[in-house]
Amino acid sequence: MTLTRAFLTRLNELLAARRLKEGSAALDGEATQLARLDPKTEHATELLLCVVQWIDVGYSDHSLADRLIRRFPASVRERMPLADYLRVRMAEAFRAMAAENADEAIEILDFVMKAERELNDQRMIALAHFWMGRAHRKKGEYEVALKHISQARKLTDALPGGAPAKAVIQIQESWLLFQKNHRKEALRLLDEAEAVLKTADYPLALANIESARGRIVRRAGEYSSALEHFDRAIAIYLSRHPDHRNLARVLVNSAYATRLVALQLKKRIDSRAGRSDGEKPDGSLHARYEELCRTAHDSLDRAERIYSLSDNHGGIGAVLLTKGQLHLDSGDIDSAARVSSKAYRLAHERNDHILMARARILQAAAENAHVDEQLGEDADIAVHASTAMKYCDEALALAEHTQNRRLLARAYLAKGESAANDFLRDWDKAKECVALATPLVSSGDRDQLREELSALKSKIVRASGVDDTLRAWSDGVVGDKTFQQVTEEFAEIVIPKVWAREDKKISRVAERLSISPKKVRRILRNVGLLDSSDA
Repeated sequence: MTLTRAFLTRLNELLAARRLKEGSAALDGEATQLARLDPKTEHATELLLCVVQWIDVGYSDHSLADRLIRRFPASVRERMPLADYLRVRMAEAFRAMAAENADEAIEILDFVMKAERELNDQRMIALAHFWMGRAHRKKGEYEVALKHISQARKLTDALPGGAPAKAVIQIQESWLLFQKNHRKEALRLLDEAEAVLKTADYPLALANIESARGRIVRRAGEYSSALEHFDRAIAIYLSRHPDHRNLARVLVNSAYATRLVALQLKKRIDSRAGRSDGEKPDGSLHARYEELCRTAHDSLDRAERIYSLSDNHGGIGAVLLTKGQLHLDSGDIDSAARVSSKAYRLAHERNDHILMARARILQAAAENAHVDEQLGEDADIAVHASTAMKYCDEALALAEHTQNRRLLARAYLAKGESAANDFLRDWDKAKECVALATPLVSSGDRDQLREELSALKSKIVRASGVDDTLRAWSDGVVGDKTFQQVTEEFAEIVIPKVWAREDKKISRVAERLSISPKKVRRILRNVGLLDSSDA
């Protein structure tokens, strides 16, 4: 078969139905002809855009897109009709996204959507909205991303045979709704998408759905359940796409969830080690902890290898940050500082604000660890403390360029931890950071972020002195706090003490203080006395 209109029509039909095996076989059969694609032939730009979409769903790699785009140089484009020119630009927008250049992709797609109004090609407009949404999501601009993704879904829904494509769009829409804390709606959209895509031949999308579910339940603190979803996603990717960067992404997510399980185990080990009843620590727990850490590192090594194949800076940076967190958990401060610095450099090359902020937060944590160790001269400790605060300020500035509320919360908590370290002990600044971080953490978040918030609150209450706080309030000294904030702080002082007196029975505390058990649980969780799994 040659590159005829019939061939192009067939490719588009298979793409719309997401029948990957048939489409890939058809493209493989015409690989030689594609390599010689003449930009002056009829349907050349339509074929270019179609093949680029096939690459997006898992066919071949991005080098094929590069080779095809190079066959449309400026000398050819300047004589093209508008529709053909826009298709070439769409292909370049996709390539910019693949190269982690979201700003360039957005600029191109904005031009295409404005020019496309003259042609009214609904399929191209829908595709432009879809890619635009993905580019804005990459930048952490979730509101505008959701606007474009929703528009892409509406346009696709009106096209004949668009059900599989709509389902793929719903996966992106689901994640953006989840970022807005609409968990039930996000999971519903994933279920709907899965029901449609099970009848197609598109395992990559099914793996993406499992991966998304894993991240949603992980945020609820259900780490074991998250790992089950990640394992299912990994198995699907391996069956058809063993070197796909989405596999690398789920390996990183799995490693992070494994790290959180290890941290929970480490708390149990530390708790038993600090007991005064003479009981020896359980060696099996420590062995299990070491095994979990090795598993996480192995997953990260596999992910880094995959990301390196396409020189994906953002992916490699995510690998390095999770490795850095594991290093810090184990007390290897220097390794944590080294890999977080490398991650920052990679993020800076791509102007990735989210990754840069995450790197600065980890760097601040490493500096605070040096402070807490109290090693070296006082001047050295002062430098570490000052550097930690500098990194936190940079992280805050970066996070504020995005709409990632959790990233901003982490930056505030990092600054609060820095203010509360053993050198600065600036409790007012730490309290201010907690007050700013608290409303950014959703009530449904029951993961490590919630635990970090609760731990910092408890640290501040223990160190700043309850008596001093109550004395200041009695004198009318409340600073910039509202009455509601004072009430909340008072509850965090009183309720834990009443809970201790009432044999740690929530129902008795609720009856004693005439408040709801739900509020008692919330306050106890806020100050770190109750896990999310406790009743």
